[in-house]
Amino acid sequence: MKTPSSTRREFLIVAATIGTVLALGSFATPAMAQDAKLKIGIIGSGNVGAAIGRVWANAGHPVMFASRNLEHDKKLAADIGRNASAGTPKEAATFADVLLLAVPYGALPDLGKALGESIKGKVLIDACNPFPQRDGEIATRAREQGAGKVSAELLPGARIVRAFNAIGAARMGQVHEEPGRVGMPIAGDDKKAIEVASRLIKEIGFEPVLVGGLDSAGKYLMPGTPLAGEHSPEEIRKIAAGLKG
Repeated sequence: MKTPSSTRREFLIVAATIGTVLALGSFATPAMAQDAKLKIGIIGSGNVGAAIGRVWANAGHPVMFASRNLEHDKKLAADIGRNASAGTPKEAATFADVLLLAVPYGALPDLGKALGESIKGKVLIDACNPFPQRDGEIATRAREQGAGKVSAELLPGARIVRAFNAIGAARMGQVHEEPGRVGMPIAGDDKKAIEVASRLIKEIGFEPVLVGGLDSAGKYLMPGTPLAGEHSPEEIRKIAAGLKG
């Protein structure tokens, strides 16, 4: 026959077990664990995507490169070696916990449709810049309305953070050698997505500086605006403070 004390001990053991399971479950999503390695899909493996992806792969994150040229991506992955692979854009989106888009802005309308459900709910770092002379009408619209707002319309369901829009590709793979000295202005509306993107941006060597939401600040994250170019974190804060929404 169980005594009250033994029953109480069993209850405490069960409660502790449930608590442990719940605690572990709360970290089941990779983005929630600060030290977890994230699966990263990079769509657009040109100068920007290749440089950033190389640093992330070397930091231990599994990275899948994707573009219109699978053979190029396979060679890039082989050159990087450990943690790098290649696939189609849809495969990279399905594989990834986090996506980086570094394609010409003119590709976004078709890409958003092609990726469809595979990007919904995922953190997506938008490094795409609109150039009307290259990208046509959609770039003109993004320049007028703001790239943050238009990107959100073209990539529905994704948890977008705009970043890597204002610094040359040559610096993307170098800044990690002297971390924290160069700021990276970012814009987003989703708090958890901002946290995840900020963590990855720090691993590249930049200090992320949130300058506002996609609609208000996202329009300044492109070449030709006051936030373009290389600035310290404090300089970015001062510039952002002087911008109108």
